[in-house]
Amino acid sequence: MKNLSQTILLTAAVAALPNLLVAQPGAHYVPGVEGIKGASLPPPGIYVRDYNVVYFADRLNDGDGDEIKAADAEAFIYANVPRVIWITDQKVLGGFLGVDALVPLQYTDLSINTPGGRFSDSTFGIGDVFAEVTLSWHPDGADFAIGYGAWAPTGDSSAADPTKPGLGFWTHMFTAGITWYMDADKKWALSALNRYEINHEDDDDNSTPGQVYTLEWGLSYALSKTVDIGLAGYYQQQVTDDDPAAGSTKDKVVAVGPEIVMFCPKLGLFTSLRYNYEVLAEDRLQGHTIALTFTRRF
Repeated sequence: MKNLSQTILLTAAVAALPNLLVAQPGAHYVPGVEGIKGASLPPPGIYVRDYNVVYFADRLNDGDGDEIKAADAEAFIYANVPRVIWITDQKVLGGFLGVDALVPLQYTDLSINTPGGRFSDSTFGIGDVFAEVTLSWHPDGADFAIGYGAWAPTGDSSAADPTKPGLGFWTHMFTAGITWYMDADKKWALSALNRYEINHEDDDDNSTPGQVYTLEWGLSYALSKTVDIGLAGYYQQQVTDDDPAAGSTKDKVVAVGPEIVMFCPKLGLFTSLRYNYEVLAEDRLQGHTIALTFTRRF
């Protein structure tokens, strides 16, 4: 019975391989790339932001959050994502109009046991590009931002190989966020950044992934004018069924960890370093996210 049980689990893992071995099969947006004051957009100007995100895991969970030990999964993902942000002087509904775009470069290395042997593959390539329009407000004591953007299936994708950097479908993404400064000196700040993704049909397998909600939050304290420290975390959940559902579970993940943000006035450079530990994951990998981000105004 033990061998039969392991075979069933491994077969299920292999059948779901393209889904389970990516950060979130229905989501283009990777949680954990924004943290403390993540809902605040900068004042008018042109900015270049460079995200460096590392994700690694050695645990694959089923729909109940229990580890599929027989799978012996190992995953390592590194993404470098340059993003250009232009916040204009033009106001719409009292908020500053902005546009931004990014191009992800991703390396993925995945390995897992299967009934026919161990699956192992790695890929490096350009992922799906993203462009967005935003509005941002900065009243006393808070920052607000909303946005709409779209992910285009420009990256190489495959229904059979989850290491490919593209997902193979278009996604609409709606964003709304707030940073609340909790004291008159603006030393304490609490932020919440909400994303909602609506997916189109996947060109690789003619299915449509379910819609996905993501929350990134941060609680921070300003040690000085140039250093902030705090806690940051994320929650991501598939909220509707795939089409066809095929018995799939709605994926979920929760993570939390420390962050530090530093500003160098001479270079005009912001640097943030964040670590998130995933404390819960269902129907997906459970691991660790490290994000190092540089932002400079030009």
